[in-house]
Amino acid sequence: MDDLLTILIRGLAQGSVYALLAAGFVVIYRATDVVNFAQPALMVLGAYFTALFARTYDLPFPLAVLAAIVVVAMVGAVTERIALRPMVGEPPFSAAMVTIGLFLVLTIIANRLIGSNVLTVGDPWALDTAVFAGNVRMRVADGWRIALTAVAFAGVGLFLVRSRVGLAMRATSLDQEVALAQGVNVGRMFGLSWALAGGLAGLAGMMVGSGGMGVDNTTAFIALKALPVIILGGLDSLKGAYIGGLVIGVAEAFTRANSATLSGYVGANVDVVVPYVIMILVLMVRPYGLFGTPEVQRV
Repeated sequence: MDDLLTILIRGLAQGSVYALLAAGFVVIYRATDVVNFAQPALMVLGAYFTALFARTYDLPFPLAVLAAIVVVAMVGAVTERIALRPMVGEPPFSAAMVTIGLFLVLTIIANRLIGSNVLTVGDPWALDTAVFAGNVRMRVADGWRIALTAVAFAGVGLFLVRSRVGLAMRATSLDQEVALAQGVNVGRMFGLSWALAGGLAGLAGMMVGSGGMGVDNTTAFIALKALPVIILGGLDSLKGAYIGGLVIGVAEAFTRANSATLSGYVGANVDVVVPYVIMILVLMVRPYGLFGTPEVQRV
């Protein structure tokens, strides 16, 4: 039982990182109808800037994380203004292709900044482990991942529901032309959505690089596991991103824990493909996800 709880906590922690990345996809999609494939590259930049502020400039770690979140949010907003704003009015597919180009450009920049070595973010908890409730073991970094993700989702949810800017962003996501007619600066809402998604990616980058893991030139591709999350939860649902991330993380963790047994039937590294198997099954049964909005086509 203790081992099961230990694996469950590990899966929830990994799923929390996926959920944060998926939330960035959802925020931008709801505001602009564009799937932002550059989100993983923003995550790596978040890890780099956290390490820069914490280790090079010797800022206290919480302050370094906040500074990195702000910087990546600004990168997201500037990216939207330069590369995506001219695509307004173009088909979403064309804009999505632009985000793939942005992913490549930002990944190259991030890799040059990081270099060839593994970069750690300088977190204070490193490899520390806590033991509670008998013999349940939890890495301190995992506890922070779970807690910070819950706080981030609660904050974003309150911002979208309770603030005037959040109301304007939701109006933009529902109908851009009606929002514009009501005096909403739609272009500014686009920029804010990218900034918000960038901030979430920056926080996810810190989490990926913490706990003794670090980031390197392949980390951005690992973050593509957020795609099964948004398919499972629904591309336009923040609740779906959170629950979908946790489900994918837990499924991956339990599969990895039993990989020695499963490898005899389905081969090695089955935990790597489990998120994509879930994605395919969901697409076959419920293509708009567990909490997504079904597309209605009038004929």
